[in-house]
Amino acid sequence: MGTELKIHVHHVTRIEGHGNIVVEVAGDQIRQVRWEVPEAPRFFEAMVRGQHFTDIQTIVSRICGICSITHSLAATKAVENAMGIEVSIQTDALRILMHYSEQLQSHILHIGYLAAPDFFGVPSVVPLASSNLEAVKTIVRLHRLANQWSDLLAGRTTHPVTLTPGGLTRIPNAQQLRDLQQALKDSVKDLMAVVDLVAAVADRIPRFERPTEYVSLRQTEPPTYTFYHGQIGSTDCDGLVPIEQWHSVANEYVSEQSTAKWCRWHRDSYAVGALARFNNNADLLSPLAKEVAARLGLVKGCCNPYMNTVAQLVECAHVVETSIQMIHSLLTKGIRQEKPRTRSGRAGKGVGCVEAPRGILFHEYEFDKKGRCVAADICIPTGQNHANIQKDMEALVPQIMGEGQDAVRQKLLMLVRAYDPCISCSTHAIEVRFI
Repeated sequence: MGTELKIHVHHVTRIEGHGNIVVEVAGDQIRQVRWEVPEAPRFFEAMVRGQHFTDIQTIVSRICGICSITHSLAATKAVENAMGIEVSIQTDALRILMHYSEQLQSHILHIGYLAAPDFFGVPSVVPLASSNLEAVKTIVRLHRLANQWSDLLAGRTTHPVTLTPGGLTRIPNAQQLRDLQQALKDSVKDLMAVVDLVAAVADRIPRFERPTEYVSLRQTEPPTYTFYHGQIGSTDCDGLVPIEQWHSVANEYVSEQSTAKWCRWHRDSYAVGALARFNNNADLLSPLAKEVAARLGLVKGCCNPYMNTVAQLVECAHVVETSIQMIHSLLTKGIRQEKPRTRSGRAGKGVGCVEAPRGILFHEYEFDKKGRCVAADICIPTGQNHANIQKDMEALVPQIMGEGQDAVRQKLLMLVRAYDPCISCSTHAIEVRFI
């Protein structure tokens, strides 16, 4: 008879948005392996047309309820680029700290609530709370800290209100930053407890490797494990590409099995996200993050997509330790209550790029002489990962199809979840013509 598999998952749970897995094997012949995105497209590029440059970041933060700070930061950087606005060193540092809050917030959510149940063989975090209550409490404390961190700098946990072109509408005082710094120092114990927990179940991470291209920001001046500044780097080439040339990197195209555009650069697909950042920048991690990576067996050059979750935990250690140092620097220099550096509208075009928790994110806007948006283009990290998920599935299924339907289904679910996809954000396939 040979191997017979018929796996139709509609929709994958414990991810954001709707994605389907379709696998059919008959008599050892693979008939279908498909990663499908059936969700209705989003139209944020159309929503911002006609809007004033001061309102763009507020609108596009609604693209995502998980990465709203990241979208707002990318948009604000693009607007400032188009308008010729430069921000102060203090503003830049506070925005990076704000961005770090969302990295911790999103990574801990994925590690603790979405991925962990797979490693413990339970369907959700609810039964996990019964068997591993202290571990779940630790995750909750870390997530709460990240939320409070976002509240302080962004004005609220989701959809920031303090970001504006030219600066911030509210700046924390010295005591608030000292309190945050102490809370981050206190969180290291909880963070290492999560590392211990992951180390205890590391043998349940599937052993699968598929060499691919990893794309992320790289910052050389000064050398930094960057989420915010830099140019576009790849494990497939030595040079760096300016963010203004991001179209030559993403090369978006429409796939018949997806309402999100797919991307490719030097190969048929590439990967973005925590593992991509790690593979491009691991030498620049903080000491604590390097310790965590070594403890969990993550080494530069890893091409096991399941290890993306481990890379997220390494990054949690990095942003916590780096933020403690950044706050010390800010306090040493002294916090100043600055007003945003504003200007009237002008015609211009600008690109903003930051690393969302799920990978490199591009926002591009064009404005008329009144400062109103006439064109927008947004490229989402998960959109850049879709083709790579498909290629991973194509390579994985032949290796595991003899393990039985349930095991194959579970490993495919874990594969998709490892990318921590934000599918709704990525659906931008339909072309809209304005007349």
